[in-house]
Amino acid sequence: MLIRIRWLLAAVGLVLAVVAAVATGKAWPGAIAEVPPPAPGSFDKALVGRGEGLAHLGNCSTCHTADGGQPLAGGKALKTPFGTIFATNITPDPKTGIGRWSREAFFRSMREGLSRDGHHLYPAFPYDHFTHLTDSDLDALYAFLMTRPPVVAQAPENELIWPLQYRAAVAAWNLLYLQQGPMGSADRGQYLAEGLSHCGSCHTPRNKLGAEIVDRRYGGAWTQGWYAPPLNVHSPAARPWTPEDLFVYLRSGFSANHAAAAGPMSEVTRELAEAPEEDVRALAAYFAQQMSAAPAAKEAASLPDRSGPAGQAHPEGAVLFAGACANCHEAGAGMMLQGRPPLSWGTPLHEETPHNTLHVIVEGLHPAPGIAGPTMPAFGNDFTDAQLTEIAAYLRARYTDLPPWQDIPKAVADVRKGSIR
Repeated sequence: MLIRIRWLLAAVGLVLAVVAAVATGKAWPGAIAEVPPPAPGSFDKALVGRGEGLAHLGNCSTCHTADGGQPLAGGKALKTPFGTIFATNITPDPKTGIGRWSREAFFRSMREGLSRDGHHLYPAFPYDHFTHLTDSDLDALYAFLMTRPPVVAQAPENELIWPLQYRAAVAAWNLLYLQQGPMGSADRGQYLAEGLSHCGSCHTPRNKLGAEIVDRRYGGAWTQGWYAPPLNVHSPAARPWTPEDLFVYLRSGFSANHAAAAGPMSEVTRELAEAPEEDVRALAAYFAQQMSAAPAAKEAASLPDRSGPAGQAHPEGAVLFAGACANCHEAGAGMMLQGRPPLSWGTPLHEETPHNTLHVIVEGLHPAPGIAGPTMPAFGNDFTDAQLTEIAAYLRARYTDLPPWQDIPKAVADVRKGSIR
C-alpha cells in the first residue's frame, strides 16, 4: 500500500509540474537557428586538446558509441525503468549530428537539456550534472566535438512507456529537479564528480521519477543491472580506499588492494585511462575523502578464509570452486603469487546483494580489444542456475564474516535476464 501511495504522489507531482511547465511556456521552448558547420581549423588546437581530455572525463564516447559503431555516432541503447533510450549522434555531421549547432545551442543542451530545435532531451543524458560546467570547459568540449570526423548515423526511435513519449513530461521533470548554475566549489575533484564525470548518475539512488535523491548522494544505486556501491560513509569496501589506490584503479581498472573493475565501471576506467592525470587524481582524492569514515577506513575488517565451514555448508559450491576457480584464486595459485588480491578483498562479496558477484561469474572479465587488463572466463553457459546459487553462497560464506545472502535464486534470474531493477 505504501508503495502505491508513493507512486500516486509521484504521478500527481508530475501532472502538476506538466501544468506548470505549459503555463510558463517551458514545455515547448523555441529553436536556435542553424549555423554553417564551423571549419575544424577555426578552433585553437590547445582548446581542442583540452576538450579531448574533458570528453574522457565525461565518458562521452562510451555512451554515444554503439557496439561496433563509429565513435560518438550514437545509437547505443540505454535501458532504464522507463524504457530504452538511444544515444544521439554528437559528431559534426550537419544532418544527423550536431554539425549545424552553434555554441549557444550546445551550451543550452548541456545546461538545460534542450536540443537545438527546442525539443527536450531525456535526463538519461545527464544534463542535470553538466549544467554545472564552466563556460571555458563547455567551450573546450564544443571545440573537440566539432573537430571530430562527421558520421552519417540516425539514432533509432526511443522505446518508452506512456506518457514519456511526450517530451512535455521532461519539462515538468526539469521544473521539479533541475538545479542550474555553477557549483561554487573550489575543489576540482568535487566539481568533476558532480559535474562532468556525473558520478552520481550511477552511484546515487533515484526516486520514482528517476531523479537522484540528493540527501543520499553516492549512497549506492542500480545501473544497467549492476549495483554501483556507495562511495561515502556507507562504502562496503573490505579495505580502505586511499587516494593512490583510487587513482590506480580509476586509471587501470584494477587495484592490487581491492579488485578489478567490472560492468559499467570497466568502461569508465577505460575512458579515465586517457584523461588528464591531475584530474583523475582530483577525483580520487575527493572520493577517498568521501569514504574516509566508512567502516573499513576506521577499523581493519575481518578478511577470513573459512574454506572448511563454507565447504560443509555448501558442498556443491566447494566442488564447483575447486574445479573452476581454485586454479586462479586459491592461495598459492600462480595468479595469486603474482600479487592478485584474494577474493576476500574485493567489494562484491561484501555487498548486501549477490548481483555483482553473479554478473562476474556469468559474464567474466574481458578487457577491450588491444587493451591489457584483468581477464576471467565467463561461466554463464557452464553453470546451471542452481550451481550459480551454490557457488555464490559458498563464496560469501568462505570469504566474509557477513550473514548469508537472501534469495540468491532471484538474483540469478535477474542476472540471466539482464534485469535493470
